[in-house]
Amino acid sequence: MRKKIVVLDDYEKSYEKLSDWTQIQKQADVHFFHEKLTGAPLLNQIKDAHALVLMRDRTPLTADLIEQLTHLEYVIFTGTRNLALDANLLKQKGIPISHTEWGPSKDSTAELTWALILGLHKRLLEQAALVQGPWRNQHSLLPLLKGQTLGLVGMGEIGSRVAKVALAFGMKVVTWSPNMTPERAAAVGAESVSLDRLMQTSDMVSLHIVASPTTKGIINAEKLALMKKDALLINTSRSTLVDTNALVQALQEQRIGGAALDVFDMEPLPTNHPLLLTPNTLLTPHLGFVAKPVFESFTTGVVECLEAWLNGQSIVRPLP
Repeated sequence: MRKKIVVLDDYEKSYEKLSDWTQIQKQADVHFFHEKLTGAPLLNQIKDAHALVLMRDRTPLTADLIEQLTHLEYVIFTGTRNLALDANLLKQKGIPISHTEWGPSKDSTAELTWALILGLHKRLLEQAALVQGPWRNQHSLLPLLKGQTLGLVGMGEIGSRVAKVALAFGMKVVTWSPNMTPERAAAVGAESVSLDRLMQTSDMVSLHIVASPTTKGIINAEKLALMKKDALLINTSRSTLVDTNALVQALQEQRIGGAALDVFDMEPLPTNHPLLLTPNTLLTPHLGFVAKPVFESFTTGVVECLEAWLNGQSIVRPLP
């Protein structure tokens, strides 16, 4: 019997374009889905699948859904961490889980962070619209980045890259994380401060901390209230770090200068979401990890895993 493989959330139509599926398609029926599926349509397409390929955590694979997948034998997700996957239940059922390598996603996220910082700070969308008239407005006269303070909540590999660019612009960099030390901060050219101090003194706050139960909602109404009235918030990490309702209220009441967001509580973002109407808000469709070299690593890894599984070989990169 031929196996059925379902590839979910291939929004970028990257799998077939970036990797060779010839050998897999000789042995299995592969179904690629390029739009998000939820609810009954999702279950209808995957209920008889033998293998599922998940693009990171775009589609949660929860316990109630897994219990309905009676044919499921194998799960692969791209990247190395999936917060929307019930790995324990899959392991209890004896269903192996593989993942892929990351590729240069930290570089691509750092690049996008700066695209958002510059786009928001320079009000590029608003200013670009002025070319057709009236050419300039009251927001055309903007301060320089030089001399301003960038606050980094988390300064791991991505945050450190972002910090180096800020320093090249002549900015001051302050940072906080639960495990930050003055020595670690100084090694990158930053200053270690408390989170409250960071929120109070930064002209821009960029989030680069790992999402976890202890960091969920770390940027809440109380922290937003500490920010300068013209300060900007940038999030290319995880939406769970921010209390979205509190952020929407702060933006609507113009208690902060603006926000640039690449991650959201629900993706794709609903067309009636209030963030689409808040002032000075720059939104991108979760592009931080979306870059050709990253997806080449993803798709190559998926093909490698599937070929080994179909040929009865050892599971490639099994989740511990």
